[in-house]
Amino acid sequence: MPAAPGAGPVAAAVTAPARWVWQAAWPVTAVFILSNAATPLYALWQRDIGFTKGTLTVIFAFYIVGLLGSLLVSGVVSDRLGRKPVLLPALGLAIAACAIFATASSVPALIVARLFTGIAVGAVVSAGMAAVTDVAGPARKRLGALLASCAMVFGAGVGPLLAGVLSETLPGPTATVFVVEIALLATAVLAVLRMPVRRPVAPPKGSWVRVPGVPRGSGLQLALGIAVFAPGITATSFVLSLGPSLLSGLLGTTSRALAGVMAFAMFIAATGVQFAVQKLRRRVILMSGAISTTLSMAALAVAVHSSSVPVLLASALLAGAGQGMGQLGGLSLLNSAVPPHRLAEANAALNVGGYVFAGALPVSAGYLSDAVGLTNGATVFAGVLMGLAVIGAAVVAGTRHRAPEPA
Repeated sequence: MPAAPGAGPVAAAVTAPARWVWQAAWPVTAVFILSNAATPLYALWQRDIGFTKGTLTVIFAFYIVGLLGSLLVSGVVSDRLGRKPVLLPALGLAIAACAIFATASSVPALIVARLFTGIAVGAVVSAGMAAVTDVAGPARKRLGALLASCAMVFGAGVGPLLAGVLSETLPGPTATVFVVEIALLATAVLAVLRMPVRRPVAPPKGSWVRVPGVPRGSGLQLALGIAVFAPGITATSFVLSLGPSLLSGLLGTTSRALAGVMAFAMFIAATGVQFAVQKLRRRVILMSGAISTTLSMAALAVAVHSSSVPVLLASALLAGAGQGMGQLGGLSLLNSAVPPHRLAEANAALNVGGYVFAGALPVSAGYLSDAVGLTNGATVFAGVLMGLAVIGAAVVAGTRHRAPEPA
């Protein structure tokens, strides 16, 4: 049965069963498990290899370098060559990153592993999330956006939890989780190989390497998504990067499992809230996301000044909800406005807008905390991000009458 009219050049060739929409989301989840799996383990590598906090920041930065570099290419390539030619090499790089992490005994090895991880994640957030929409088809655009978004945040939460628990309960604390992850990625390869998507038929136009964008007329949808998604993902990135340090200061514990549980709870909140709000209007979802991120940063400031672990946990849960709603609202707007042959590039554009802030601000907060103390550094970060979230809410509120919401 041919694709429905207007389904686009990379739509599924047939109306796939609903189970295939879920299976198409699995490669996204599998790669995002890797994206944060190393987070609880850096203290072990720092102890065994011997490197400074500044070097640790450099290792983190190479993930963003790989991610942003991948986003400049993967969306355009996916829209022109198809989803599978992008996803399969990305999964191969992710498996290579796992092998390097599992055997790492030097800083350069960790840098290469993080770089490969960033490249794989960049490919997945553009081609992988677009593939979920393709398999869902025009009649299930909201389901496609929901599952693509939830696959990302759920995987991001499972990674640190799995690493934290396995590193404290099984031998090989810096290797076991990556052996498990290789097995998960292998199943993702099988899912991609069987994925019912067809190759593009639209002729390529423009440069293959470029800052990703959206077609004329879809700029407002992209701007609205970035306005809320960027502060949200920056908030969760901060919790991931400095959350263990905050827990250590508040509880006097260096438990990797506890840090993993907090990160997992944050991303479970990001996943659950998307199912809860999926039927609301997209701009209501975005406004709610901006409010949640604002409240998260207010709670963070209170937590570090009152040394309150429950308030810190509340901040993490609100941050997760803020990212989840910002991501769902942004993806839904793009899915409704961007044709399938430009969707992967549009997804890449949304993530570039988010990850530029998510990479820069937490790293800046880390250096600031070294200079003025963790409490003051976290407070300044919370104030800056709260301001960005308020601006995001104002952008959503100020444009609600300028363009009707797409169906």
